[in-house]
Amino acid sequence: MKNKDNADRRKQIEEEEPFDWKKELLSWIEILVIAAIAAFILDTFIIANSRVPSGSMETTIMTGDRVIGSRLSYTFGKPERGDIAIFVFGYTCRQCGAEYQKAPEGVCPSCGRKDSRNKVVYYVKRVIGAPGDVVDIHDGHVYLNGSETPEAEPYLSEEMITPQAMHFEVPEGHYLMLGDNRNYSLDARFWRYTYIDEDQMVAKVLFRYFPKISLLK
Repeated sequence: MKNKDNADRRKQIEEEEPFDWKKELLSWIEILVIAAIAAFILDTFIIANSRVPSGSMETTIMTGDRVIGSRLSYTFGKPERGDIAIFVFGYTCRQCGAEYQKAPEGVCPSCGRKDSRNKVVYYVKRVIGAPGDVVDIHDGHVYLNGSETPEAEPYLSEEMITPQAMHFEVPEGHYLMLGDNRNYSLDARFWRYTYIDEDQMVAKVLFRYFPKISLLK
């Protein structure tokens, strides 16, 4: 008797509330829109997701690794010496195809197309010099602010080759960025514009998530 009552009740509910495809579709659209907005907010304001296409950070980060960085680290704080950072290096021109470093002119040096219309190029490197630092590189080592003791750099896989001494005085509001794979990294030592502006710093890299998950430091 009880089972019959339950069956009658279910039948009554089905008759009173027929399935509404339109309502179901709108419900799914709502879910997808909310998910898209959440992903946009997460990717724009909280985290940065980047693929490292070259070997300039090996063996800390290998070619093809995917990493996650915290935008909040540089929203509520400043980059620190030793950070692995994602930053805006420059742009790839959508008109002529040239890849170029961000410059004060704000245009592609080859064809004059505005930066804002071109594809942003992100780099991943390590902060070696902070604003106001004096950095000297010689005899295979980095020396900071006149110290006679070289910086400890346990992340280097081999001793740095230094065919000539280099001297850097980091301006206020700027950073000196070098790769961990020092002998094979195209970094601040060779760029036209040596220092990266604080406004170009996007996120502090926290961990690798592909091909394996591991913290980075």
